[in-house]
Amino acid sequence: MFAGIDEVDWASMEHAYGPADDVPALLRGLASPDPAERERALDGMYGAVHHQGDVYPCTLACIPFLLELVTDPAVPDRGDIVELLTSIGGIDLGEDDEAELGEDEAEGAANYAMAAAAVSAGAGVFFGLLADDDPGVRQSAPLALAALHDDPARVLALLRARQAAERDEEVRLALVEAAGRLALRHRPLAGAVGDWLGRLAAEANPPGLRLAALAQLARCAPRALPGDVVPVVTGLLDELRASPGPGGTRARGAEPAGAAAEAAPVTLLGQVRALSAEEGAGRTAPWTADLLRTLHAGLDDRVADRTALLADQLRSADPWQRVDAVRMTNGLIGGWRGSYAELVRLVGEQLTAPEPKLAEAAAHVLEGLFGLAAPAAEALAERVAADPAGWVRRWPDGRTQLGGAARALARLGDPRALPVLSAALEEPLVPYDVGPGIARLGETARPLAGVLRRRLAGAVLDDRAYDRVGPLLSGLTALRAGEAAPEVLRVLREAPEARGEWLRTAALRALAAFGPAARCAVPELRKLVRHDGSQEAVEAAGALWAVEGDAEAVLPALLGGLKADNVYARRAAADALGSLGERAAGAVPRLRGLLRHRELWLRVDAAIALWEVSGRAAASVPVLLAAWEENRHVRVRVAECLVRMEPAGAEPDTARVLRAELASVRRHNATDGVHGSHDTYTDEKLLTLCRRALAGNTGKEPT
Repeated sequence: MFAGIDEVDWASMEHAYGPADDVPALLRGLASPDPAERERALDGMYGAVHHQGDVYPCTLACIPFLLELVTDPAVPDRGDIVELLTSIGGIDLGEDDEAELGEDEAEGAANYAMAAAAVSAGAGVFFGLLADDDPGVRQSAPLALAALHDDPARVLALLRARQAAERDEEVRLALVEAAGRLALRHRPLAGAVGDWLGRLAAEANPPGLRLAALAQLARCAPRALPGDVVPVVTGLLDELRASPGPGGTRARGAEPAGAAAEAAPVTLLGQVRALSAEEGAGRTAPWTADLLRTLHAGLDDRVADRTALLADQLRSADPWQRVDAVRMTNGLIGGWRGSYAELVRLVGEQLTAPEPKLAEAAAHVLEGLFGLAAPAAEALAERVAADPAGWVRRWPDGRTQLGGAARALARLGDPRALPVLSAALEEPLVPYDVGPGIARLGETARPLAGVLRRRLAGAVLDDRAYDRVGPLLSGLTALRAGEAAPEVLRVLREAPEARGEWLRTAALRALAAFGPAARCAVPELRKLVRHDGSQEAVEAAGALWAVEGDAEAVLPALLGGLKADNVYARRAAADALGSLGERAAGAVPRLRGLLRHRELWLRVDAAIALWEVSGRAAASVPVLLAAWEENRHVRVRVAECLVRMEPAGAEPDTARVLRAELASVRRHNATDGVHGSHDTYTDEKLLTLCRRALAGNTGKEPT
């Protein structure tokens, strides 16, 4: 074994962390009889040689030795090595990907192509592993063949034959998953794969296997799914709940019971495995969650079916099925528009579950729903009232934030969150999300103005001042608490240099929100306005206009802001000029010039300001609609303007864009597998604005 390994010039190559002269030791470590050494070696391969999926010249040089390792029955944990090879050789760049590559990325793309060719050339070794004595090897080999071998018809035939002979449940699931991957990689085979999966799902097979077949059907041949897929899957889940099951997934690289594996893992790979083992402990069929995630991904825009499936899971007696359902509910609601009242109510019921992970997951989902969490309002209020210790989370570094249920109740705008916000304001470091919480409660939170002022007056304005003062300024701004103008003015005057710009900007925006009640700040604002061309001067001009209403005093600073080097200063200037209306008529030529600026957000702000100043929509609407199509994240800003335009905003082109948005089932800001904490709220806001802009019955009811 390892013949020729010392003849490779490893030192001339590099991996993610420097010279690759340590790679021979890693390769030898993969064959070690010591489980800890094997884990360290595999961790090094993923962490350095194949770092985050990258392929380096040293990665390519490893391939022959890795192929040699998987064929040696004396090497333990060969399934791990098969998976490593699958990852190295299985990256497939399509024509679109290659067209987008820059010069710096071309070398990486060439390495991927060489890796795919090298592993595919040796992929024949995986055929013999389908019947290996080690079930971990048998579990890894099918996907390797599906992803890497260049004879898909032969691979499919062997997968089907092996399915009939295999008795290990997890290996059978892997065979089905490989068939789905094969169909996606070789579309002409999709029909044959779909027929086979359909038979597996319909015949009297174990419920896990039938569920796996349905999941892969949804993924690669969705039209072949049975029409009654929801009751079929529900029945299979019932069978899985009733069956004793294996009690856990196969742990790769695990030592026998009582061995030294009890010690805490020291590698990242070991930590990931430990977390996975902890997650699967006590579950009847831990792989069910993965199958259901695959099924949901395949069902795609069939929101009603996905909702019904999740509702069934949330009613399960098995807490772990409910944990999985809550997590998948987050992905469904975060990515798709629909009617979720019953689903949200069921999520709310999980807040009282004795399993901590379930209650925590439910709170996490609800905090991202804002107004959509209304069906769970009573459950949230009860949870918050019963657990004052959970109102504020405290981190080791001193930072704080509202607890999940408390934040969800505040984001819902529920008055019962007021005691939470009041208590949070007494924390040594006020949680950053108190300000937004106050904004959601609106006038209900007015009683908190006094404590906000008190905390702001006593705040130390050092280099961490923004962390201390930011939430207080945010809350006072939301309440438009003009009585706090003296305290805010102190912040404006005494803000430190370190991070002081953020602090001064927040203070200026608070003064602007106070309006005429902040008259005590006028001398300071007039002084700042004279700092021509800076963002601070622009913000000060906006505040001075809100306080005094003297357009002549602020126009020079705002016109200067339109020419600033800082694009954010230009945007702030455009926004402030819009608030002046026709009094800023002198800015029209400069605003028109910005309609062609390369920065999209500045074009949008200039177009909005141009309409607000001139009252004419003809030049602004085309710019806004073009930006709508170019960048989905600008749509709320555009829609807010279209609502104010009223008749002008309902022109045929505008109405077409708005109706197309309302007809879409996909959230406008959805990204597969990822969504931010405010994405659902932002999308719901967009839908509301679109309906208001159309000012009529769109046929699309609110979610």
